[in-house]
Amino acid sequence: MLKYETIYQSLLQKIQSGDFPAGAKLPSIRGLSQQYICSKSTIISALKRLEEQHIIYSIPKSGYYVVEHQVFEEPTSTEGVDFATSSPTWHAFPYKDFQQCINKAIDTYQEELFRYGTPKGLSLLIIEAKKLLESYQVFTKPEQIFITSGVQQALAILSMMPFPNNGSTILVEQPSYHLYMDMLKTYGIRAIGIPRTAQGIDLKQLEKIFNEEEIKFFYTMPRFHNPLGTSYSKKDKEAILQLAYKYNVYIIEDDYLADFEYNTKNDPLFAEDIKEQVIYLKSFSKIMFPGLRIGLAVLPPPILSTFQKFRMTIDIDSSMISQAALYLYIKSGMFEHNKLKVSSIYHKRAQILHQSLQNHLANYESSSEIVMHGHILLPRQVNMKLFIRYLYDQHVYLDSVESNYLANFHKERVLKLNVSNVENHRVEEGVKKIASALKKRDNYFF
Repeated sequence: MLKYETIYQSLLQKIQSGDFPAGAKLPSIRGLSQQYICSKSTIISALKRLEEQHIIYSIPKSGYYVVEHQVFEEPTSTEGVDFATSSPTWHAFPYKDFQQCINKAIDTYQEELFRYGTPKGLSLLIIEAKKLLESYQVFTKPEQIFITSGVQQALAILSMMPFPNNGSTILVEQPSYHLYMDMLKTYGIRAIGIPRTAQGIDLKQLEKIFNEEEIKFFYTMPRFHNPLGTSYSKKDKEAILQLAYKYNVYIIEDDYLADFEYNTKNDPLFAEDIKEQVIYLKSFSKIMFPGLRIGLAVLPPPILSTFQKFRMTIDIDSSMISQAALYLYIKSGMFEHNKLKVSSIYHKRAQILHQSLQNHLANYESSSEIVMHGHILLPRQVNMKLFIRYLYDQHVYLDSVESNYLANFHKERVLKLNVSNVENHRVEEGVKKIASALKKRDNYFF
C-alpha cells in the first residue's frame, strides 16, 4: 500500500470513530507531515482523496474540516424477502457519474442558481428532454414540454385546474397509483373508478362512463400498470383513444416505466394520438432515484397557458441544480449508457419473478408482463390482513392494496409483489413461501 493510502485510511478511521467529529478542523498539513513522517505532497494526496469523497472540505488559508464521519456502504443482505418496497435499489444507480454532473452543474451554472427559475423549466434541459422523449416515440414541440417537481406535481396541477372540455370528474383505473389516490382523497377532488384486471378494462363500461359522466380526464398507466404490472394491448389502446375523441375526454398517460420497455414495438398511447388529447407524463424516479424530483409533462396546446398559471402559483420552478445536473447527464450520454445497466438489473429480477409465479402460483391470476412488479389475485375467502401478517412472521414482507383504491370502491384481493429491493436469489424463495401459505387451507386466514 502506498504511503498516502495508509495516511488516508488512518485519517478516515479517526473521522469514523469520532476522534474528528463533523465540523472539526484537521491538523495542519505541516503537522500531519511531521506526525506521519512524510512529505507535504503525500499528505495533500491523502487529504484530496478524503475531499473527493466529500468527507472533508477545505477553506483557503484556514485548513481542512470534517463534513461527516459516516461513509455510506452498500447495504448487506437482510433476513426477509421485501416485496413491499417499491423504491429503486439505491446502489444499483451509478451515483458517482451523476455526482460529477452535479458538481459540474454548480461550477457551470453558478449565475443561474442565484435566480428564480423559469415558468417551464431550464431551457437547455427541455431541448434535451425533447430528444430523449423521441426515443420513447413521443414527438412534440419544446413549448409543449414542462419540467415539474416529479410526476406527482404535474398530477396535482392537472387535477385542480379547469379543462377546455369543462369536465368536472376524474376517471381512474382501480387499483391505481397509491399516492395519486391519496391526493384525490385529501383534496376532496371528485373522482370515480373503473375496474382494471390482468385482462384490462371493460371498454363498454368505459364508454358508458364517458357518455353519462362529465369526465375531465381519464388517468391511466397503459404499460406496466402500478400495482398490477400489466399492459394494454395495441387494440385496447386504439379503442380507448377513439372513445376519448368521441366523448371529448382528455387522457393522462403515466408512462413512469418507459425506460424498462424491452418490446420496441410497444409504443405509448401518445404516439397514436392524432387529436392532441393525450397528456404524457414521464418520471425519472425508477431509472434514477426518487429524490431527483424531476418529471416531464407533455401538454396539448389548449391547456398550456392554464397549466403554466397554476404551476406558477404552486412552485416557481423545480430545483435548478437538479435540472442542470440532469441536462448534463443526458447531454453527455451518461443517461443512455447507465439506463441500459440499471434496466438490465431489474429486467433480470423481473424474469425471475415471472418464472417463479409460473412455477409456483400458476393457478392464480397474475400479470404476464416481465416487469419488476406484478400481482396475483387471491381467492375471495382469504382475509388479506391476516394473510399479510402471517407471511410477515415468515419474513416475507407485503403491502396492503387498500391505498391503491378510491374510498368506497370495491377492493379486489390483489397481492402486490415488487422485486425492486429483493436480491435475485431471494425472489423465488419469497414466492414459494406465498405458495406454501396458500396451500394450507386450514390456516386461520381462510
